[in-house]
Amino acid sequence: MYILAINGSPRKNWNTATLLNKALEGAASQGAATELIHLYDLNFKGCISCFSCKLKGGRSYGKCAYKDDLSPVLEKIERADAVILGSPIYLGNVTGEMRSLMERMAFQYLVYDETHSSLVPKKKTIGFIYTMNIKEEMLRDWGYDRVFLANENIFARVFGASESLYSTDTYQFNDYSKYVVTAFDAAAKSRRRQEEFPKDCEKAFNLGVRFAKSVLK
Repeated sequence: MYILAINGSPRKNWNTATLLNKALEGAASQGAATELIHLYDLNFKGCISCFSCKLKGGRSYGKCAYKDDLSPVLEKIERADAVILGSPIYLGNVTGEMRSLMERMAFQYLVYDETHSSLVPKKKTIGFIYTMNIKEEMLRDWGYDRVFLANENIFARVFGASESLYSTDTYQFNDYSKYVVTAFDAAAKSRRRQEEFPKDCEKAFNLGVRFAKSVLK
């Protein structure tokens, strides 16, 4: 059993990466082999619209033909029993690197037929872990809930199942006094980091446990 997590944040030791590591700890507690990949270590592009993955009789039918640092990652995703994608939210959506991965990860398997069927050779659950600066009650007002639901629907259609975990009102800096951030209460942010983020870590751990158990069924 192999469970893969992919960090779409430029930070390797902050909120998103911490939650991904917790999820992998949960999976490992059930006997899974785990791996964490940092997208910002790689040099790659999003989908280039070559349509090789949809060419009748083509050598790359159902596979992304473009070769760069993401190619071996796509191969690992195909082999994995479950995949967890983590990203902070920038301007209402995942980071550019994560979006580029998502394009190439899903589009290669999506068939342009009447039912938009999938060529994925191995069904699996795709997890999304999102970290964001806004408060949970603002998700609907800012339209984040629609973005997250769209991601879930697309990836469930292609891969079989998906679910999301949100960490809201996150702590962004070690020292808020160094930045122009008057919109935020640094003391309140610090308290939430101490009181609520551990709960998010527990949720991430349990997600990893659940994903591993679903593979063992």
